[in-house]
Amino acid sequence: MSYNKISLIVAVLLLGALSCSKSLIDLSPQGTVLESNFYQTQADLFQGLVAAYDPLGWANNYSMKMGLLNAASDDNYAGGSNASDQPGWVAVDNFTTNPSLGPQADLWSKNYTGIYRANLVLEKSVGNLTGLTPDLRARYVAEAKFLRAYYYFDLVRWFGNVPLVTGPIAESAIYSQTQSTPAQIFAQIEKDLKDAIATPQLPETLSSDELGRVTLGAAKALLGKAILFQNNPARMAEAAAIFDDIITSNIYSLENNYADIFKPDNRFGRESIFEVSYSNARKAGWELGFDGNEGNIDVQFCGMRDFVGTTYSNGWSFCPVSTDLVNVMKNDPRFSATIIDGNALKAQGASYTAGYQNTDYFMAKYSPLAAFKATVGEPALNWGYNYKEIRLADVLLMAAECFNRSANDAKAQTYLNRVRARVGLAAKTSSGAALLNDIYTERRLELATEGIRFWDLIRTNRAGTVLGPLGFQTGKSEYLPIAQSEIDLMQGNFKQNPGY
Repeated sequence: MSYNKISLIVAVLLLGALSCSKSLIDLSPQGTVLESNFYQTQADLFQGLVAAYDPLGWANNYSMKMGLLNAASDDNYAGGSNASDQPGWVAVDNFTTNPSLGPQADLWSKNYTGIYRANLVLEKSVGNLTGLTPDLRARYVAEAKFLRAYYYFDLVRWFGNVPLVTGPIAESAIYSQTQSTPAQIFAQIEKDLKDAIATPQLPETLSSDELGRVTLGAAKALLGKAILFQNNPARMAEAAAIFDDIITSNIYSLENNYADIFKPDNRFGRESIFEVSYSNARKAGWELGFDGNEGNIDVQFCGMRDFVGTTYSNGWSFCPVSTDLVNVMKNDPRFSATIIDGNALKAQGASYTAGYQNTDYFMAKYSPLAAFKATVGEPALNWGYNYKEIRLADVLLMAAECFNRSANDAKAQTYLNRVRARVGLAAKTSSGAALLNDIYTERRLELATEGIRFWDLIRTNRAGTVLGPLGFQTGKSEYLPIAQSEIDLMQGNFKQNPGY
């Protein structure tokens, strides 16, 4: 499905205008399907739900979540052809974003569009729609609440204080919207997810034609992540119990072979709890640019530039792997599934053009493989790699952390060592603070280059120490600035984040 990016103001304007008795423009189009008369049947509401899922996969150059988060961490650099290739990426990498430079406008737009669409499903679900059974209504509502929580979870982590919009807004109130605190946003996230979890119609497993939709396990995992991110020691046991419920359900299991997790044809594998779907069937071409395609652009961005050789296809050399991560992982059995050694490839006769910040090490997990290159449309825009948003190993390690921080080291060791055993590593026997450090180290190794490291450093208050030498400023760099365009539209009602 193609899309148009909508800022908070436009989204609110649409939601308010279409929900009021008087339209902003007094026109009555003939032969046109409008939002006000579209939602008549169960199928119509389902189309609205599909539209609410759609922004999950939006991936233009400034809204691709994984690549930007990797660049912000110590796992990767920005990369590209040169420093002026994508200035916003470079600014994220060295923490020099400002209200007019960076990815903030697209990230803001992407998530508020998703929220607007989820709100619309929730609003229209209460109507008398033909063919909508109580069970379907309950499931659609649960999915919409999960999606709203998901989008707000990204927004609160990217920006901190953001407007909380959960329904129609009167036209007169559009420009008087104010920002809610992170605590208020997290309270709404938790409420939405708990509502979804309490819905019996939200399935534990999916049929083959429903893969990509929300499950009970996904809702529980996101709730646990949201609680953990708030870093309240008093709530660690609560989060541990949520993660433990997922693990002991036995619905998910670790892949026997670590590298299999990331194979493009291993979609919705046994370890997957929630993944964002992409497709190579759109046949997108450059006439659409980045917008309107259904492919995973992160894959094209992280490939080796002008690559000539076997196995891989060429890419644009973004997110080169840092030498720090290489040194940390060089003796780890997950190295080859995580990092491509460019010098080893060149020794075998391959070649590529060294990009900006080149280290000769590249991301392997989402590398553009020649065998999966699209044969229709523009290949760069049509990579059908799903993004593994939440997988069992992540949940096991979050559970280990929460059990350790709630004084249950035996359970923490058990879950940490399940992850290590999968790749043949010896069990850890540490306890207390040493065990917590082992868990943090394991998270970096297991989840390297998956867009998780940066927010792990933020939520554990280690970002200043780890990222300070790279430009991170405590009290500022935890959040992106709010785009100047949003500040201007709100006519002084929005406060800019500290330091910007």
